Amino acid sequence: MRDLPTGTITLLFTDIEGSTHLLQQLGAHYAELLTECRDLLRAAFHTYHGHEVDTQGDAIFTAFARASDALSAAVAAQRKLALHSWPDAAVVRVRMGLHTGEPSRVAEGYVGLDVHYAARIMSAGHGGQVLLSRTTRDLVEQDLPAGVSLRDLGEYHLKDVERPIALSQAVIAGLPADFPPLKTLDRRSSTLPVQPTPLIGRKSEVATIGQLLRREDVRLVTLTGPGGTGKTRLGLQVASELRDVFVDGVFFVSLAPINDPVLVMPTIAQALGIRDGVGQPLSTRLAEVLQQQQVLLLLDNFEQVVGAASQVADLLTSCPQLKMLVTSREVLHVRAEHEFAVPPLELPDLAHLPDHAALALSPSVALFLQRAQAVKPEFQLTTSNARAVAEICIRLDGLPLAIELAAARMKLLSPQVLLARLGRRLAILTGGARDVPTRHQTLRNTIEWSYHLLNAWEQRLFRWLSVFVGGCTLQAAEAVCTGSDDGVGLALDGIASLIDKSLLQRLEQTGEGDEEPRLLMLETIREYGLEALTASGEGEDARQAHTGFFLSLAEEAEPALKGPLLVMWLDRLEREHDNLRAALQWALEGGRAETALRLGIALERFWVVRGHRIEGLAFLERALAGSSGVATDLRAKALLAAARLAFIQSHYDQGEVLAQESLALFRELGDRRGIALSLDRLGMAAWRRGDFRAARVLMEEDLALFKEVDDRDRVAWSLFTLGLLNNKQGDYTRACTLFEESLTLFRELGNKRGIAASLTQLAGTLFVSQGNQAMIYPLLEEGLSLDREVGDKEGMAVASLLLGWVALKQGDVATARTRVEESLVLYREMEHREGTAEALSLLGRVEATRGDHAFARSLYEESLAIAKDIGDKELIASGLEGMASVVAGQGEPAWAARLWGTAEALREAIGAPLQPIERADYEHAVAAVRDHLGEVAFVSAWAEGRATTAEHVLAR
Repeated sequence: MRDLPTGTITLLFTDIEGSTHLLQQLGAHYAELLTECRDLLRAAFHTYHGHEVDTQGDAIFTAFARASDALSAAVAAQRKLALHSWPDAAVVRVRMGLHTGEPSRVAEGYVGLDVHYAARIMSAGHGGQVLLSRTTRDLVEQDLPAGVSLRDLGEYHLKDVERPIALSQAVIAGLPADFPPLKTLDRRSSTLPVQPTPLIGRKSEVATIGQLLRREDVRLVTLTGPGGTGKTRLGLQVASELRDVFVDGVFFVSLAPINDPVLVMPTIAQALGIRDGVGQPLSTRLAEVLQQQQVLLLLDNFEQVVGAASQVADLLTSCPQLKMLVTSREVLHVRAEHEFAVPPLELPDLAHLPDHAALALSPSVALFLQRAQAVKPEFQLTTSNARAVAEICIRLDGLPLAIELAAARMKLLSPQVLLARLGRRLAILTGGARDVPTRHQTLRNTIEWSYHLLNAWEQRLFRWLSVFVGGCTLQAAEAVCTGSDDGVGLALDGIASLIDKSLLQRLEQTGEGDEEPRLLMLETIREYGLEALTASGEGEDARQAHTGFFLSLAEEAEPALKGPLLVMWLDRLEREHDNLRAALQWALEGGRAETALRLGIALERFWVVRGHRIEGLAFLERALAGSSGVATDLRAKALLAAARLAFIQSHYDQGEVLAQESLALFRELGDRRGIALSLDRLGMAAWRRGDFRAARVLMEEDLALFKEVDDRDRVAWSLFTLGLLNNKQGDYTRACTLFEESLTLFRELGNKRGIAASLTQLAGTLFVSQGNQAMIYPLLEEGLSLDREVGDKEGMAVASLLLGWVALKQGDVATARTRVEESLVLYREMEHREGTAEALSLLGRVEATRGDHAFARSLYEESLAIAKDIGDKELIASGLEGMASVVAGQGEPAWAARLWGTAEALREAIGAPLQPIERADYEHAVAAVRDHLGEVAFVSAWAEGRATTAEHVLAR
């Protein structure tokens, strides 16, 4: 048996990254390179008493009796590899993994889980990277080689390893320290943004906050402190380490772009995938979604919306398993709150300054070193600069953001020169407002100091970039901040400089590689930028340019939303939603009615498809209220957009008034397309109040006008709505023809949303008319797939509802229930009242089929309440029929007969016959009640129902 160490030992695995590529590149010379690489590694390992256990291909397995020797060997090897000249200018990078344990000694070497762990740790890394397990880190962190520090990477799931393993990286001065994400598994739902650098100096805080959130009696923890203390970064680390605790997910909710407490619940809903909509309060919907979910919400930047604290408290009360971690400069003052004041980073003691190695472990100094080495890799603590670095950290009160901004200057200034400048600047800028926290003053001064180091052009660019909310594209920054093509190159250089100086961040896009980078300014820095912008007198000009850019963007998107680029433009508008809101708000507050109306008109379709309907209608109402004196055509279009949003929210009376006013203006202008659009809205209003005859006249008139003006997109939609009307009136052959015509046009136009709608309704018509049943599933599946691609929740809800109905008729009650519930969830998320009533009614039928008549009855009652509230007579009739079947099964046949009588009279009044697919079940149920009551009693009850209203018959 070989002379290998036993007991507690440290295992080192190494492997050449991309060895296959090197073999292809070098051919026969690869053997020479491999020999050189092995010799370098073995020499380094031998120097530190390593024992080679095994060699396979380009991988080497070595054991060390001491963990510090293993790390020193790995560091020495990486340095030698970096300096070596390889044949044919090849690039050789070796990844290394270290783990300490007690593997079993066998003749061939070692066996056991510790060997497996070490190999997996190495496999998770990248070429040039040295990874350590927590066990190894604990043994070496007080005895690190010169020029080496450790970076905590957090916990990771490794392949074939059940529990997460904490990993660290050796940061070697002069060698690359930043690598792609580790090649590990991800097992939990999370929307936490990936952090580009490790968290330094917060081990105790992370543990304490984590323990708080693990306690059953703690539901809300608020991290408080002034801007720049690292609340967000600390919160993200805590949340990341708790992902395995919260089995239903950890969700990051940025409140930085908003300052209105009313928008807090919509913002949380958006983070959870629930769009803004109509009707039921979002807080109620959120409570329904989260009631049984073990979820952690990280609400970031709460201080500007602290008025929403009670809403958050109510949500916690409604959801027993929900917990929240909040970052805020101000406590929330709610009963569930546990405040954790985030302290500054620990500072060194100037009176008793330790040696360089110990000083580098001080959290504030460690952060300074990390960020300084990011811009100047060779930077180190020395006898001449150690005191200056320590004093810089103390002068900056240990505030992470201030330290990072100061450290970024190491590329240009020495610590001593930096300290001299910082000292003078802080001395000059003392004596701020007494009611502002001291550390806030210091942070403001630090940002101001950074600002004054910029040249005049960079200062202007910094000020103007602060006008963007939630970031911007490079194109937007160039357009708004320069105003001409001549300044684009200058802007690009300036933006690059601001990124280098830590005043601006570049965010990687998640889409295709040809997407432009997105730029983001931290909110604390942006706040200072806005103050500087106002002080400069440029605020109005900057906001005018900002609004002008986003108005152009919205108006460019408007026609594209009708064609094949729909999804791309919807996604782009969604990314810029905060900037669009800011532009809308500025236009409203400044009385810029024309700009406000143009924005509202352009964004109508975006608001409709993506579910921002309440917000859109509220904005248009405000814009219209201040629109006296604007061009008639602009006001007419805005009225039309508002009418559509009102109709979608089931505000039929309001929508009709708006549409009537727009029609009058369009007639005055002789605008045939506008007249047609207004007629279309009025046709929908007539339909919803049950006047199908008037609806048909109006819809056929608008179709003729659209054909006259050759608006093919609107012709397709008019054909589609006429198809819906014919379906309701029982002319199924004509309805199918109209849907097929609209489908053909939409396919020619590439309008995916229109294609999906036509496919779904064609399938629905075939189903209810008992037409070609073999076509139903293919049509529905194609439509649903397109709806999902577009992100059209209403389309998805309609398709799911129809799929549920089909399954129910086929006797698959379980699938029916699942599909209908999916539809109901979508309708409720959108707060779409008409759809919610339809889904509740069909779910009532499912439950009745399952035999739960009591639950079915409650569902029908809820559906009817909504239908009566919005005045939808056809929905009322359908609900009464379903209710009749249920109460008949509960032993109330006379009431059932009255309900059917009322429903029949309603259907006759509006011209909406019972659909063929329902006829057999309906007649069977009616016949059973007739037999039970006897002919005389049945006819009497039926006649009584026909002569009464829905309200009266339901009240019994």
